[in-house]
Amino acid sequence: MKVLLKEDVDNLGYAGEVYKVADGYGRNYLIPKGMAVVATPSMMKQAEVWRKKAEARRAEQRAEFEALSARIEGVHLVFTARAGETGKLYGSITTSQIADALNEELGTEIDRRKVGVEPLRQLGEHKVIVRLSGEFQPEMTVVIESEDGEEPVVAEPVTMEETAIEDVVTEEGLEEVGEIVAEEETAVPEVEAVTEA
Repeated sequence: MKVLLKEDVDNLGYAGEVYKVADGYGRNYLIPKGMAVVATPSMMKQAEVWRKKAEARRAEQRAEFEALSARIEGVHLVFTARAGETGKLYGSITTSQIADALNEELGTEIDRRKVGVEPLRQLGEHKVIVRLSGEFQPEMTVVIESEDGEEPVVAEPVTMEETAIEDVVTEEGLEEVGEIVAEEETAVPEVEAVTEA
């Protein structure tokens, strides 16, 4: 079925344009919700009007999202949570908690499903994406601190540049290795004679 969109529809298209969609999608979703009409010649005359209205609405929305993106990128949220010695949280900071804190901070009503991808489960600083639209996806900073105020103990790997060879191998150890190698070189393996029966 061909439909004429009355408004922009995510993952389909823009208002004032004609699209071929599945009959069920058109009849059961787009038309009842007032998002589209059946593409008839009489309706096509209204397409240009809807297209102009949608373009004006998109331009207004783009300006709004630009301003909101700049505000979101300046947001720095701090959460406290209980964590183990390695910095892994007992539980998590959910995307809903982050969205609620963001909305409270900015005084907005951003949908929770558009904030972040998965819960945060580690102490430290994280970058969280807010998906306003396909074009605007600003990142904000979320810091998770330990409830008891202690920094997590994280073992740092030791590189070979930081360790002198003398610290690793002692002279006695070198002598032992030399003796073992010398014994193996001089030892001749005994070969048993194999007789055929």
